[in-house]
Amino acid sequence: MDITAIPLFSMLKSRLGYINAREKLISENVANADTSGYAPKDLQPFDVAKALEGDGPQTGVVRPEMTEAGHLQPKDLQSQIQWKVVDTEDSQGTLSGNKVTLEDEMAKMTNARMDYEAAVGFYQKAMSLVQLAAKPPGK
Repeated sequence: MDITAIPLFSMLKSRLGYINAREKLISENVANADTSGYAPKDLQPFDVAKALEGDGPQTGVVRPEMTEAGHLQPKDLQSQIQWKVVDTEDSQGTLSGNKVTLEDEMAKMTNARMDYEAAVGFYQKAMSLVQLAAKPPGK
């Protein structure tokens, strides 16, 4: 069985992919801090409800699994939705037209790092629960 077939792990995989893409965009913003006319970019916030519905800037859509004939058929969801990149509004710009503020980008990176650590911690806890459930009784 594929571990990502479990909805919890599918959502965590999607969340980690989102954080990875966001950190990449933030690092591109920092790398272009001296580029004339550059406007910083970010991703739309990750929304669990939209990921469950299959609508929004998420990938790895969670789908309910039919385990019995009496279960209702789920809606036909898109299997892959791209992350949506948006321009961010920073507080100031330079004479060259560059709008990257390094302090804001570092704050975004710190936030993304904390989100990453929380998602990995949650993943580890979920894995330990799966391992506990897979153990034979009494061991």
